[in-house]
Amino acid sequence: VTEFWRRWHMSLGTFFRDYVYIPLGGSRCSFLRSMFNTFVVWALTGLWHGASWNFVIWGLWFFVFLMIERLFLKRILENVPVLSNIYLIVVVMLGWVIFRFTNLELGMTLVKSLFGLNGNPLSDFLVSIEFDSHIYLLIVSVIAATPLARILRFQVERRICGNRALYSIWQIIFYSVIPVVLLLLSTASLVGDSYNPFIYFQF
Repeated sequence: VTEFWRRWHMSLGTFFRDYVYIPLGGSRCSFLRSMFNTFVVWALTGLWHGASWNFVIWGLWFFVFLMIERLFLKRILENVPVLSNIYLIVVVMLGWVIFRFTNLELGMTLVKSLFGLNGNPLSDFLVSIEFDSHIYLLIVSVIAATPLARILRFQVERRICGNRALYSIWQIIFYSVIPVVLLLLSTASLVGDSYNPFIYFQF
């Protein structure tokens, strides 16, 4: 979670670090004071998203895990990358449920549904249709979540680094063509969906 929040919404994180966390004393103080400073930052991060209890709880949800990691969990997870990834996915996905539902009771109903605790099946016809419709995106996402793409890139660059012309063409493809293609595919995907509101319009 610590690493996730270094990379997610960096402008917001930088703002709260520079204008709230550091003025309060940051981490250059006792552990309890540092914990309090972090608590204030995450309570305000929640309120920044909206004046509703679910946003405050969402902020404090991440505060709890950041503190647990600072105490001992981060050292354990660094030694077990697979467990680290699974742990992060569970924490972040449950966090988004808290973030989404202003009605906390309804949010808890959804959490139960995720684990099949409401008497509903874990899969049905609608889930099957959604899965089939997005199978290619899922495959690409799984590959992108592994070091495979990076390894292939390094292998290609290692083989062609002696050929300056070929290496220049590869650089153009990698840094110009591929990003443009990805942008076009992403835009086409968004246009193809019927309803895609900008998330921050609701706050």
